[in-house]
Amino acid sequence: MTRHLIGLLVLLIAGLIYPWILPSALTVGVTILLFAGWATAWDILGGWAGQVSLGHACFVGIGAYFVAIGATEYAMAPWWTILMAIAVASVLALAWGSLTFKLHGPYFTLSTIAIAEMLRLVAINEDWLTGGATGVFIDWLPTPFGIDLFARETQYYLALAFAVGVMATIIGISRSRFGYQLRAVREDENSAMAAGIDPTRTKLKAFMLSASLTAVGGGIYGMMLSFLEPHILFYLLLSVQIALTGIIGGRGTIWGPLVGAVLLVSAGEIFRTSFAEANLLIYGVLILLVILFLPSGIIGEFNRRLTRRLYARRAQG
Repeated sequence: MTRHLIGLLVLLIAGLIYPWILPSALTVGVTILLFAGWATAWDILGGWAGQVSLGHACFVGIGAYFVAIGATEYAMAPWWTILMAIAVASVLALAWGSLTFKLHGPYFTLSTIAIAEMLRLVAINEDWLTGGATGVFIDWLPTPFGIDLFARETQYYLALAFAVGVMATIIGISRSRFGYQLRAVREDENSAMAAGIDPTRTKLKAFMLSASLTAVGGGIYGMMLSFLEPHILFYLLLSVQIALTGIIGGRGTIWGPLVGAVLLVSAGEIFRTSFAEANLLIYGVLILLVILFLPSGIIGEFNRRLTRRLYARRAQG
């Protein structure tokens, strides 16, 4: 755990000096950090508990809309509305998981798509609350200690705190009793039950934690966008991007989601600017190659080869 904490400290220092090195790329930096945080939060359920969800965009939407509605309708500060979003996302995850955790494999994944799509339709049709398809515009945010929350630099540091906080959480979980319970449930639920672990309760805890952390990032994302509409925040594509970030980086690893976020967001930006007409095709081929040749993800494959080399050295010694 110590080496992971040292790595996290290095990441924090690098993140703090990033705005001085690349001041013109703050938006890319915010996007990388948000996806790193979202993918790490998704991985608590998708990687450590082995339950692949393709509906996490709705938790992003909950966080963003709570910030927007709280600010525009009630002049509430984002920290209060994000706390409310955490509570709502946790309760929703509890109800959602209670209904769907009896399903296994692809059936659970399909159910997450269906429920997320239902929530997207609710957000579109309840225009008295969300602004419907026309969206809602954030035209006011408080200025605590004179800090402008609309400034991209402020949003960058908020995203950095979010990403580092989520990664610190997963580092703490990895060596905790809860972390070992998650691994046991992922590998074999029947064996976990024989060892005295309640698989459903363990998965519900993972889902609630994953949802609440995702909602925090959603609140920061809402401040970054300023204009929110359901087609962006509750869209299936966003859920797929979050899941792919964790899968390509390496499911069930601490650093995999961060590596996936750096790779996918950077590649997306490069291909979008350099190959405007073929960027999605190249992006898709890159994802396909990683999935075909690195099924455990980049960090997962690195760990596998490192472990094999260590065992080979011990056998030779």
